[in-house]
Amino acid sequence: MFVRAPVRARWQETANLRRFIQRPGCARYLTTGTEESTKKSSPDDDSTLPFLQRPLGMKERPTAVLKTWADTREELMNQETRLAQRQHLMNEATKGYFTDLNATRKHGGKTWIAPNVMIREDKALYFPNIVGSSLDRKSKQHTTSLCEGRISVISMLSTRMSEIHVNGFTAPTNARFLSNPLYQYVQINLQENLLKSFLVSLFLSSIAKSVPPELHPTYLVSSQNMDFLRNQLGMVNKHVGYVYLVDNNLKIRWAGCADAKVEETNALEQCTGVLLNRLEKKKNPAKVAPQ
Repeated sequence: MFVRAPVRARWQETANLRRFIQRPGCARYLTTGTEESTKKSSPDDDSTLPFLQRPLGMKERPTAVLKTWADTREELMNQETRLAQRQHLMNEATKGYFTDLNATRKHGGKTWIAPNVMIREDKALYFPNIVGSSLDRKSKQHTTSLCEGRISVISMLSTRMSEIHVNGFTAPTNARFLSNPLYQYVQINLQENLLKSFLVSLFLSSIAKSVPPELHPTYLVSSQNMDFLRNQLGMVNKHVGYVYLVDNNLKIRWAGCADAKVEETNALEQCTGVLLNRLEKKKNPAKVAPQ
């Protein structure tokens, strides 16, 4: 008797639920597991990636000179800066720990497609100053002093996957222009996490063996905090690689991210060639006339 009572109650509850489901108008609120999985895997949800919609970088020209207390105080008192930092902190507070990793499941973490042409010089913004230790001298280097006056392709690395990403962009460009004295390839191994930065510093010798000796002077290991610069540089995912084409005035003229498409790789090579030709003509006007 005591056993039958719960069974009867459960049967009655099931019967009531079945009658409720069969009411007109209830079906539209219910979905089966098959319908839900079909909806998730629908190709319509896999939207096409947009092209890069805005110039990347900073409005102010970077400098290798360290900020004084007066500069820091003025920056803290600037209302626009404080509002931007507050918005950044609010965005980070609502962001999950595995958000970046989960984002790599869609398009491999790619959030935009690189443009086929360069960003106009009057619209382009500046690449920020990043401080790091080079592989050859182990001394501090500033990207501002390193890149000024030359055409630079700058790769931002943080993981093994990001190294594969940037190599897909830069391999043809480096093969063609690395012998040009006005061109340089800068790699920045960015490790903002203190523990990862410490581990990377322990394995610098193995990193040096994997990097060609001629690229040691322009390979920087940095632990600089980039939290307030990531959005300006379009670096929204810490697990993927980013590539920037920076002109002799430190302005970002082209950028790419994550897995390189064939047209993106070709665009980087062509844009680099255009900037090098312009710089060569500027430095050697006598060679402009065709032979």
